Amino acid sequence: MELHEIGPAAGSKHSRYRKGRGHASGNGKTAGYGHKGQKARSGAPRIGFEGGQMPLYRRLPKRGFKNYNHKDIVTLNVSQLDQYYNDGETVVSEDLIERGIIKDIRDGLKILGNGDITKKLTVKANAFSESAKQKIEAAGGKAEVI
Repeated sequence: MELHEIGPAAGSKHSRYRKGRGHASGNGKTAGYGHKGQKARSGAPRIGFEGGQMPLYRRLPKRGFKNYNHKDIVTLNVSQLDQYYNDGETVVSEDLIERGIIKDIRDGLKILGNGDITKKLTVKANAFSESAKQKIEAAGGKAEVI
């Protein structure tokens, strides 16, 4: 250990300083509030107040809404399953993430019927479109809702 590597003990330095405790503190007299004016007083206006003018956050139009009941469903086509899986394998969401086919399962996984499937797969997902279910079963596989 060198002298220039020594630092203060953890928790011994405080970032919060004592305002208005004399000139020696480096923050005396006006305590960082400058000289006079509205912002130097105790009743200074809230953030966004524009002196009585209609504030920006009220002048701008409100657009749309956020539906808190929205489900973020990850979709996957049967053609992708045919591309990444071999005959007789079981498709589960954890395996899809492992193989890098999808990034993550948010509120569920739905299999869609775009493309063709030639392999016999057992697919376990939260939902299936009608065409996807028909194509999986026509290829000799199973579509299981979990």
